[in-house]
Amino acid sequence: MAVGSPLSPAVWLDDIFASKAAIRGQVIRRNARDIEKFVGRKTIENELKRRGFQAVENAGQVIIFCNREPIRRIA
Repeated sequence: MAVGSPLSPAVWLDDIFASKAAIRGQVIRRNARDIEKFVGRKTIENELKRRGFQAVENAGQVIIFCNREPIRRIA
């Protein structure tokens, strides 16, 4: 269990990937600090790889693309 977290990393991951947006193949956003606090960077990276998802980080926010479609930067 992550320090300061009432949830185990597995429960936290299950919770975010059970969200309506994730189930629909949309995007979800999480604070990078929360990811570190609840599961750790390596754990989230491994889970994204396992699911075939991608993510980007900017200004302390992590955007997770809950699908296997390519990401194309537009600007």
